[in-house]
Amino acid sequence: MKRVYNFSAGPAVLPEEVLREAADEMLDYQGTGMSVMEMSHRSKAFDKIIKDAEQDLRDLMGIPDNYKVLFLQGGAHLQFAMIPMNFMKNGVADYIVTGHWAERAWKEASKYGKANCIASSKDRNYSYIPDCSDLPIDEDADYVYICQNNTIYGTQFHTLPNTKGKTLVADVSSCFLSEPIDVEKYGMIYGGVQKNIGPAGVVIAIIREDLITEDVYPNTPTMLQYKIHADKDSLYNTPPAYGIYICGKVFKWLKKIGGLPAIKERNEKKAALLYGFLDESKLFKGTAEKDSRSYMNVDFVTGDKDLDAEFVKEAEAAGLSGLKGHRSVGGMRASIYNAMSIEGVEALVKFMKEFEAKHTK
Repeated sequence: MKRVYNFSAGPAVLPEEVLREAADEMLDYQGTGMSVMEMSHRSKAFDKIIKDAEQDLRDLMGIPDNYKVLFLQGGAHLQFAMIPMNFMKNGVADYIVTGHWAERAWKEASKYGKANCIASSKDRNYSYIPDCSDLPIDEDADYVYICQNNTIYGTQFHTLPNTKGKTLVADVSSCFLSEPIDVEKYGMIYGGVQKNIGPAGVVIAIIREDLITEDVYPNTPTMLQYKIHADKDSLYNTPPAYGIYICGKVFKWLKKIGGLPAIKERNEKKAALLYGFLDESKLFKGTAEKDSRSYMNVDFVTGDKDLDAEFVKEAEAAGLSGLKGHRSVGGMRASIYNAMSIEGVEALVKFMKEFEAKHTK
């Protein structure tokens, strides 16, 4: 079996160890005589799967007891609506717009109240993170919202914004579990798992309990109320059971290799290797400003669209998959999530050097 190096932005690479374990258990999960895909979400076997997954996530992130962990559905897109529906008590929220998904979240929130764009990097095609040390926070704002890592543009908040005491809500889809964070600095952390944790179909939300109330936007559907899911321990309806099972295996894999401090060190090495080459290259150029660069998504171009297309095609043939950049930026994008090995990044850099040698004098 030949595995490619998968640089796709999502659904994305998963640890091979996890995939092999899941394959071994596909027909018979721990003596149950059935696959996790087949078992009842009310069964003892699945109850242990979801509870173990939550506990392992709590251990990894140091999640305090006064935060709920919810396994939800609908992708990050549904959270764009659920957040204002549940948290806009005063009908006001502040958004820091640093990319496509933050912009979508801001526009969605405007349907439910006054959504202020208090900072943006759209003026330079979202190639940087704006200064967020002294923002014009609305005194009535219920929360301040960020997308912590911008998958499309390859930027990342390396310092959290000064919210002046307001609740911080963060979409961490692309940087989930990539480094240690202080959960207590956030009111809510959420992310789709398909980029850095598991298969598409699961969203994990970590929410401070005082924010979870019955006071929601008028006529908010039952399924879109956090309290409903919190009160039922993510089992109000049939959850994405198999996806949660894979997430649980990824959590155990992370704990096994040393937790978030260890994965942060590995991620920094991978990013340094790739950015180090880009900074010296005569052909390729990174598109994100240096102090805003993401450790997870690395965007780069040659400056020639035809040459970019040739690079992507040849890279695919060489077993380097998923490198085509998003249409908003063009060029190439290498997503080097937790499960991408250092060897994979080394192979990419080697290929880039060879391609550069062929196309420069």
